[in-house]
Amino acid sequence: MRRRKKREIPTKYILFALSFLCIVTIVLSFFIDGFVTPVKSVAAYVMTPVTKGMNKVGSWFNDRADDISEIRNIKKENAELKDTIAELQNKNAMSVEDRNELEQLKELYKLDNEYSDYETVGARIISKDASNWYSVFTIDKGSDDGIEVDMNVIGDGGLVGIVYEVGKNYSLVRSIIDDESNVSAQFASTSDKCIIKGSLKLINDGVLQVFNINKSADIKDGDMLVTSNISSKFLPGILIGYVKDIEDDPNNLTKSAYVTPVVDFAHLDIVLIITQQKNAGE
Repeated sequence: MRRRKKREIPTKYILFALSFLCIVTIVLSFFIDGFVTPVKSVAAYVMTPVTKGMNKVGSWFNDRADDISEIRNIKKENAELKDTIAELQNKNAMSVEDRNELEQLKELYKLDNEYSDYETVGARIISKDASNWYSVFTIDKGSDDGIEVDMNVIGDGGLVGIVYEVGKNYSLVRSIIDDESNVSAQFASTSDKCIIKGSLKLINDGVLQVFNINKSADIKDGDMLVTSNISSKFLPGILIGYVKDIEDDPNNLTKSAYVTPVVDFAHLDIVLIITQQKNAGE
């Protein structure tokens, strides 16, 4: 069977027909008032939902634009707040640091007055060994500042240690808690002599060992220990700490005990160096 050819209307005819329809509609709108009303009704019926939909879409996009703008403003304000908080935290940290340093200076001033018979030089600790304790550390004063080997170092209420090496603008200090430290001490109340041995292990428990106490010494827990007048390097009468856990030794001739140092060897910052030396003073 032969297929029938599909008839196609030329585009120009369609355009002509639509144009003619528009012209007729316009002419009729001038002469026939009743003709316009149905057309308007149809247009309103068709266009009203479209207009509402377009308004809703426009409102949605407008709301999203406002949301994006608000989010940007919030992010900007958040960044500014973070900067402000960081600045306040920095100022607060500096304030705390200044306050701590002021307290330390007050303590050093008080300590300097307690040992007013000795001339002192203030120094700041600039480095220390790798442990948690200030057993060996470096100060920012040296030979140019009159510092010499074997000068006593005090701070935080009592004896810290002794200078064992000096450079032009720095010095090294060995504290009394270091394993190589031995301090000749005595009880302030009875003048009975003893030896305090440094120990990084014991200081973890907050104490140092005291040995070679005369068995007949009339001492008790809480008694004060100070540097001995017979010490070869330490000046006499510098507070070290308070004794505890006194017990007799197996030899039945001496006693042993522990001492709690007054200095906090975990937190040191500023110290005083006594410029008078024991051998020169004596």
